[in-house]
Amino acid sequence: MKHMTNKVIFDYRFTSEKDSLHYKMRKDVSSLLNVSTVFKIFINEDLYFEQEEFPILEFYKYLYKWKRSIQKDKKIYEFHYYSIEHDDEEGAIISLIPFGDKIRLKSIWAELELYNVFELDYLISELIALETRLKRDLENYFQIELDKFIKHIPSRYIL
Repeated sequence: MKHMTNKVIFDYRFTSEKDSLHYKMRKDVSSLLNVSTVFKIFINEDLYFEQEEFPILEFYKYLYKWKRSIQKDKKIYEFHYYSIEHDDEEGAIISLIPFGDKIRLKSIWAELELYNVFELDYLISELIALETRLKRDLENYFQIELDKFIKHIPSRYIL
C-alpha cells in the first residue's frame, strides 16, 4: 500500500485597496474587519477552501496568538478560527486538530471532502510560515506596523 503524503498551500490575494487601512484606523473595528482577501487552501492541488472577502486581519490575529502560545508553552494546541461576523453554531471556519504525530485540517466551508490528515510537524511549520508571510505582506501592502494594530483587532480567541 502506498502512503500518500498530503501537501497544503495557503493562497491569498488582497481585495481591499491599499489606502483602506492606515495608522489612524487602528482602533476602528469596522475598518479592521473590512480588510479582506480571497483566501484559498489547496490540499494536493485540489481546492479545499475558498472564501472571498475573507477578514484577513481577524484570521491573522488568531494565527498570531496561536503561534505565540505554542512557542511560549512548547506545546501544540488545537487551532480554531471563528469570525465575529459568522454564527459559530456550525463550528469553526478553519480548525487544526492534532492527534499523536498527525494533525487534521478541517473547515465547515470546505469545497470538497478530502483526506486532510497531515504530518504534525509539516502542517505546524506551514501555519507558522503563513503567519510570518501574512505579517510581512499586510505590513508591506498597507504600509503599517501590525504590532500597533494587533490589540485592536477583534476576536473571540480562546486558548
